[in-house]
Amino acid sequence: MAGIRLSYEVSGPPDAVPLLLLHGLGEGAADWAPVAPAFARDHRVYALDLPGHGHSDWPGRYSLELMRDDVAAFLDALGLDRTRVVAHSMGGVVAHLLAAAEPERVTRLVLEDVPLPRPRTPPPLVRPDGELGFDWEMLVQVRPQLDTPPAHWLERLGAITAGTLVVAGGPLSHVPQDGVAELARRIPGGRLLTIPVGHLVHKEAPEEFAAEVGAFLGG
Repeated sequence: MAGIRLSYEVSGPPDAVPLLLLHGLGEGAADWAPVAPAFARDHRVYALDLPGHGHSDWPGRYSLELMRDDVAAFLDALGLDRTRVVAHSMGGVVAHLLAAAEPERVTRLVLEDVPLPRPRTPPPLVRPDGELGFDWEMLVQVRPQLDTPPAHWLERLGAITAGTLVVAGGPLSHVPQDGVAELARRIPGGRLLTIPVGHLVHKEAPEEFAAEVGAFLGG
């Protein structure tokens, strides 16, 4: 969306290969603290607050396609024509939408416990008490897309050309694991890795996650 200001954290050597980190719903750049230092040894790491989250603008109008376009504009502003992407949950949806729309831009893609874009029975939407680190209106507007994704999202997975690693959280995750496995199958050359610690793989098993993802990014 034009005029949106995005906050981000950057680390790693300035001349290293760029790596973009995209967080899950209601999280932020700081969510990557357990693994960002490991990635920053070999990459210039950009951990972004997506719109409606953290210190980025909360514009009041949201969709996952708008987030995709804002991420692309962010990369344009930094002059990053090609980048690697590691993304969790909702951020993974934004990432695969970007990789399908601009396949030449994403060179390596890691999707951490990302749901397959197919209709699901929505859980109740209940606002937590207290102050939130994200715009509740963002969740209200984005959740219907996660619950009933446009049909072409599934079809467009075949347009992704980046080498892709799909990391599944196993039976402890609330995300249907058959869908995570199908996500890996639908992306050409996609590879599936299960680290059975639940939805927050990079938090629950940071050393294993960083090692596996680092090996994949460098392979």
